[in-house]
Amino acid sequence: MTQMAPAASDAKGANRFIAPFDAVAATYDKRFSFSEVGRAQRASVWIEMDRAFSRSQRILEINCGTGVDAMRLANRGIEVLACDASPAMIQAAQRRLASNRTPAAVEFKCLPTEELSQLEADKPFDGALSNFAGLNCVHDLTGVAVNLARLLRPGANAVLCLFGRFCLWEIASYAFRLDFAKAFRRVSPVVEAAIAPGATVKVHYWTVRSVRDAFAPHFRLRRCKGVGVIVPPTHLEALAVAFRRTFRMAAAMDPWLGRCPVVRTFADHVVLTFERMP
Repeated sequence: MTQMAPAASDAKGANRFIAPFDAVAATYDKRFSFSEVGRAQRASVWIEMDRAFSRSQRILEINCGTGVDAMRLANRGIEVLACDASPAMIQAAQRRLASNRTPAAVEFKCLPTEELSQLEADKPFDGALSNFAGLNCVHDLTGVAVNLARLLRPGANAVLCLFGRFCLWEIASYAFRLDFAKAFRRVSPVVEAAIAPGATVKVHYWTVRSVRDAFAPHFRLRRCKGVGVIVPPTHLEALAVAFRRTFRMAAAMDPWLGRCPVVRTFADHVVLTFERMP
């Protein structure tokens, strides 16, 4: 059983963490989860999830979004506590749970990653998951590592998917449009990104080394894999649809190419699998 202390509030009683992703929750699945690009990139991440997590384990997911990954784990016989800062995302995830054909051992909680210190568990989790760049929106990775170390048992796997630092697809596509600010935005350590009208987030483009250092000494990096090497980013979904057959061939090759040390450097995302140290 898990418990949460009340979230920190301002003078008006509102949670001090703004949830800009509320603005995109209603369209997130259509624009990403169910897109050609989204399905292909998620399938590559699922390969690593299936390797890292086993049936009957108990997994903590942070930045869970609309609950696609949580339901995938739960339908494989894994118990999941899935958290997200966005109330609208959690509502979408709960609707997904309610529509599931079979009972699933998954619980959704509205909890920002920055508030993981508020989470208490009766027993340690067997693993942790953060998919598709949720941790790029967090300022203090060391704080996340400390809290995950507190919540995970020794030997547990933590699968973290973050933005790659040098996405060749993004550089080429925006440079072709002469939009060099977007083409090379990932070179900057932090960028203010507009995700919807009136909704912005600060995105930190971490290097693999900086993530590894932030998670030491509590975790050691076991595996590194690129996601979206020849599968393009979501802003090129139209390209994937127009050349569907070629795209699906690329999607089949992408998980293999993502393991190549040099090639994975230029991927849209990178999946890092850490092991909780004793």
